[in-house]
Amino acid sequence: MRPNLHFAGIAADVLNHYQAALGGELEITRYGGTPAMAQMPAGSENKIAYGRLRTAFGEIDAMDAPPGRASEVGGNVTIAIDVDDAHHGANVFAKLSEGGEIILPYEETFYAQRFGMCADKFGVRWMVNLAPVAAVAR
Repeated sequence: MRPNLHFAGIAADVLNHYQAALGGELEITRYGGTPAMAQMPAGSENKIAYGRLRTAFGEIDAMDAPPGRASEVGGNVTIAIDVDDAHHGANVFAKLSEGGEIILPYEETFYAQRFGMCADKFGVRWMVNLAPVAAVAR
């Protein structure tokens, strides 16, 4: 399972931002020269028909949806990332939250060594989690 994010013309910016934060390799197909271009307005040849970012955390798909099919920014999706190093998690969280909103700061909690939640500058919500060393006593 992987998230598929739909935007109205900013998918390249989104994928480049996530690649800077998460690393990985991009696979991009643009509308120009594809049958899907028929659904797009003139001048959309360089928009993203299909984009996938393959990272150590998993994959994220993003596209510039045809008119009327873009999702509402934020929607009902939060992408969770489990990290195995506090410093790496802090770095990922800082990059994802840059220009966005920190909902919960990346810090120690009762359920994780570190946990943070943010909405990035594109309105997508993220959770970065460094699992506890031992189970929490109840």
